[in-house]
Amino acid sequence: MIDIKQLKYFATIVEEGQITKAAKKLHMAQPPLSQQLKQLEETLGITLLERNGRKLELTAPGKILYKKAKQLLHQLEDAILEVREMEDGTSGVLSIGCVKSCFYYLSEIIRPFHQLFPNIKFHLREGDSFSICELLRQREIDIGIVRLPIDSHHYEMIHLPNDPYIAVFPRQWNISKPYVYMKEFADIPLLLLHRIQGKGQYELVINECRRHGFEPKIICECPDATILLSLVSKGIGATIVPKSTVSFFCLPDICVLDIADSSIYAEAAAIIEKNRYIPKSTHHFLTILKEKFSNKIKN
Repeated sequence: MIDIKQLKYFATIVEEGQITKAAKKLHMAQPPLSQQLKQLEETLGITLLERNGRKLELTAPGKILYKKAKQLLHQLEDAILEVREMEDGTSGVLSIGCVKSCFYYLSEIIRPFHQLFPNIKFHLREGDSFSICELLRQREIDIGIVRLPIDSHHYEMIHLPNDPYIAVFPRQWNISKPYVYMKEFADIPLLLLHRIQGKGQYELVINECRRHGFEPKIICECPDATILLSLVSKGIGATIVPKSTVSFFCLPDICVLDIADSSIYAEAAAIIEKNRYIPKSTHHFLTILKEKFSNKIKN
């Protein structure tokens, strides 16, 4: 008879690619884990994993079992969470992943949330939109706050207020005017936000430059807004980022200007995974978020 523990062991081995790594993650010795895998294969009468060099790879039947096992394990996690939350959901841990350029939205919610639910602790993760979506898919976080666009097929989405793009220059360049035009970026070295994977703000800015008749001179791409702003403060070049990013990570050696003729806006959203039990603490957080931005959120 196959039990849940064996399925969990099997799924962990698949995800780690090696029994040694899986045993370490499961906090157990390697020999008993190998024995559990062997027993599972003997019970089913099939080979689930084959060795390819140092890594273990799924066979065709193994792929089917892994997919079904993950579904079953997720259902079990949701059931346990729901049972434990028979109370009012005012304690525990709320895990949130947030893109750095969206920290402004998160900072606006944490304080009022903490005042209402002081016994709920936060576990915060950061990354670009692709990374945050992966953390959500792997159930390492409950809520993601990301920059759009993303593949919305797997997520419920709450849109956050649009954010205009602004120009950020090194203060040492001594720019005294309050705004610039897009065409002025034609000969300026640019440092731009770029996701690890997928399209987003980078492509939006590039297309806006092309709309104004020039190909931008990109000297640096990075998914981390604080790194870009730090490089700008050192005189490396200029950047174009959402306005709230600069208000949250303001540095003394930068100069912030509006872009007079830009037509682009940064879009952001809070996302949760579809077809997953949503903890009450998550519902509480999203309710406060909606109330905070109710007059600005586009649904």
